[in-house]
Amino acid sequence: MNTVLRATDSADFLGLVPALAGFTPRQSIVLLPFQRSRAHGAMRIDLPRDDVDLDDYVDRAIGLLSQVGGTDAVAVVVYTDEVSQHTPDGIVLPSSVVVDELLALAADLGLHIVDALCVTPEGWASYLHDDPALRPLDEIPAVPSIPGLADVAGDQNSGSALPSVDLVEKERVGRALIELSDLLGNDPLTGTDGARMNPQAIAAVMLLDDLPLFFEGLLDAPENLPPFATAALLWCMQRPPFRDVALLQWATDLATGHRVLTAQLAYAEDTTNVPDELGGVFLGRGARPDIDRLTVALTIVRGAAARAPRAARPAPLAVAAWLSWALGRSSHAAHYLRLVSEIDPGYSLACLISSMIDAAVLPAWSFQRGNPSERDE
Repeated sequence: MNTVLRATDSADFLGLVPALAGFTPRQSIVLLPFQRSRAHGAMRIDLPRDDVDLDDYVDRAIGLLSQVGGTDAVAVVVYTDEVSQHTPDGIVLPSSVVVDELLALAADLGLHIVDALCVTPEGWASYLHDDPALRPLDEIPAVPSIPGLADVAGDQNSGSALPSVDLVEKERVGRALIELSDLLGNDPLTGTDGARMNPQAIAAVMLLDDLPLFFEGLLDAPENLPPFATAALLWCMQRPPFRDVALLQWATDLATGHRVLTAQLAYAEDTTNVPDELGGVFLGRGARPDIDRLTVALTIVRGAAARAPRAARPAPLAVAAWLSWALGRSSHAAHYLRLVSEIDPGYSLACLISSMIDAAVLPAWSFQRGNPSERDE
């Protein structure tokens, strides 16, 4: 069901932006693509740094906006911690130069300008007025109460922190991973010294007999996985062919997981290329994924990363980065990539995702109409 949000003036519109974005932006420029009189989501980008080439920044921002099909108008909202400059001729709003450039390029491309607003700690104002005047922040209505809308009080980074896990739980997962790895490398019933192995470790090995079914089953109970189930997932995440099965299956379905596993095994056997449509999913091509499915998968790998021994943490963190990117949450993805770099700066999957984010590559499905996730570059 689509929810129609209506604004009668600029203050009302500002009250709707967090609902459209899924959070309350901070230190950001938000571009809102319109088709006729309706906004379809929100695209957030960081405010430009002093060392950023302004032309490149503007070209990239409007280039992303133009990928949203059917867009014929745009609104721009700046959220900044900077205050306005007061001069004898009036006030100068923060980021005025970059907003002027954004609006000029948008107009050159034939886009109608719906509004251009600035929210500062001291008030809000419009860039479209020749003599802007700050208005009180309390004129901006509270975010409307909408069924199914999560709390949007936090900014674009809220919710990216890993779950809090106590030391005992981490130790249990660490021991389980050691036992499982030992068992998978030796006889299925005995360990390296011939002693009978932990039955829970043996049961975890049995789960891995059908990897796609194991990955699918995790979606049914994403939180508080038992230590050996978490260890089994971490073991898979550390092996790129199996990790990619999980990643692409969570973005699609169980049948695709089986196809990916078959393709990965064929590649390992005789370097048969993985079908392009499967590889394309990793690059954000194809049908739009089920957002709930991706979100549950993200919960799973975030929990696994929080419980993992430090050396095993880059793999689930990198998968969390890809899932966040696929959901349109590049700020969260960048956070997980930073955590990876603190452990293994050269981790290949993290480097690849980082290069995609740095190049402002977003999933093609992010630009499809009706996508409920925010676009956060």
